[in-house]
Amino acid sequence: MPKPATAETDAPERLAPSLDEAPLRPFHLRVTATTFGANFSDGYALGMIGAVLATLTDARHLSGVWQGLLGASALIGLFFGSIVLGRVGDIIGRQKLYIYNFVLITIASVLQLWARDPALLFTLRLLIGFGLGADYAVGPTMLSEFAPRRLRGVLLGSLTVMWTVGYVIAGVLGTYLGKSEGAAYLLLASGAVPALLVLLLRIGTPESPSWLISQGRIEEARAIARRYLKSELGPAEAAPAQQHHAGATAAYRELFSPGQARRTWFGTVFYSAQVLPYFAIYTFMPTILAALDVPDPDLQNLLLNIFLLAGGVIGLWFLQKTGRRPLTIATFGIMTAALALMGAFAHASTIALMIPFLIYTFVMAGASNLTQVYPAELYPTHLRATGVGFLNGTSRIASAVGTFILPVSLEHLGLSGSMYWLAAVLLAGMLVSLAWAPETRESVTTSGG
Repeated sequence: MPKPATAETDAPERLAPSLDEAPLRPFHLRVTATTFGANFSDGYALGMIGAVLATLTDARHLSGVWQGLLGASALIGLFFGSIVLGRVGDIIGRQKLYIYNFVLITIASVLQLWARDPALLFTLRLLIGFGLGADYAVGPTMLSEFAPRRLRGVLLGSLTVMWTVGYVIAGVLGTYLGKSEGAAYLLLASGAVPALLVLLLRIGTPESPSWLISQGRIEEARAIARRYLKSELGPAEAAPAQQHHAGATAAYRELFSPGQARRTWFGTVFYSAQVLPYFAIYTFMPTILAALDVPDPDLQNLLLNIFLLAGGVIGLWFLQKTGRRPLTIATFGIMTAALALMGAFAHASTIALMIPFLIYTFVMAGASNLTQVYPAELYPTHLRATGVGFLNGTSRIASAVGTFILPVSLEHLGLSGSMYWLAAVLLAGMLVSLAWAPETRESVTTSGG
């Protein structure tokens, strides 16, 4: 006998009252997964060049300048991609860049297989970095604008964990499989595999409702919210937004306007101070381990990578439980002390040196989760992709500078002097954070303003 209809069974599915209050939906997981994949691809691409650079140097007789250029190539591309395409994402929307940048990354990654000329390899890696730079701007932006507020921190922070997974896998594969020239180029080209998967999964992703609202396209935003997120737009989210059609120059000026300048300066120093020592140290890890004179450097490198992964995962718990400001200040302080101790113990035993190195690695991995969370929370919708792209771009200048300078520093200043100046960079980050870091944990990123 058929079950009689009731008001409960006949009622349409209940919609959440706003995007910020929506429960976790399958679509949230889809956007998170494809953004995870992008960060995995980035970590894999950047980690692999460091892992196979020694092999390429021996096979191609690369000069110190070419080593530095190849090590920094993708970072240079990231700078231009973040700066240029971040603003484009605020003008034309997030969705197009979110898909088409991975077409470029996939093709350029495959072509590395035949890039025996260092100039060609440098060019291809610039293009890979350019495409990834677009994703640094629009990936976290898209995720922050779709994610419910209570889960935004852990979802955005998880992006860095996936970056670390890609970086660690690349390091392990390069260390153990990249001993010949042919294998090194094959491993570089293998970055096309995760890039292609990301591209295929992103097809069909809708535009960000927040961006649509910022353009006055309220009904389109409402339709996407209902279809994909089973949510209404809250009163603040659906309020008519002030139209913003400023050109690129005006938009970048607005980043430094009253009310935004302090946040932009903080974000620039915070992000740059986080990543400069990270990329410099881990790109030239074999050189540093040789300077430490450690037994079985491959095993020690594996141990550091395990601490890198563990720190990233455990750091998510702290990110979810604590505010952005205290976590930033505390981690800067611990990392500064760890590298300063490495400088002080430069001539001590291997164990005495490895302990602060492991502490730095563990804390740095957890602190890096903040680099995906803070930038997206510092800006209103109409400036978000521009601001996130700007902070990513400037941080990549710092990364490229550190990566280029560290080999020269190790040669002329030794391990001790190199660790001291890297510790000074982290100390500057801590002091700026003490003065300027805002607390953004409860900020709203889904409004149209």
